Amino acid sequence: MKVRAAYTGTFDPITNGHADVIRRAAGMFNELIVAVASNASKKSIFDHEERCELAKQVLADVDNVIVMPVTGLIVDFARKHEVRVLVRGVRGVGDYEYEKQMAVMNRHLAPEVDTIFLAPSPEYAHISSTLVREIAFLDGRISGLVPSLVADKLHEKTGG
Repeated sequence: MKVRAAYTGTFDPITNGHADVIRRAAGMFNELIVAVASNASKKSIFDHEERCELAKQVLADVDNVIVMPVTGLIVDFARKHEVRVLVRGVRGVGDYEYEKQMAVMNRHLAPEVDTIFLAPSPEYAHISSTLVREIAFLDGRISGLVPSLVADKLHEKTGG
């Protein structure tokens, strides 16, 4: 049986932690969609199209990963694209509490869609897009936190 999964996020920017979870999840499923979300309530450094393009470039070497934009409810996206499993990265207790609530709500809305949680590898467990953006805006060192092509684009955006 072929199983299609989706890993969703705003990926602003995509980090080495995201890429770690995506690559590991891709090994578990026949196909993994990286669903790049548009979130009007968040002030993004990269627009939706730029975030999709960066994710495509970072993940170009993973054959069974497809990057797609998503707006609206993820369960509607899942139904439309025959996604059976949602993958979520969880760094700590705070992430877990939020993600568990979302997983239960998604299950309520779409009982046919399951959610699994993956912890990042230890070397990436401290990385968040929010922290990366803050460090970049303050002209701090972001090497090792994001792929080099993302670091270059961040420096262009922040003037660093």
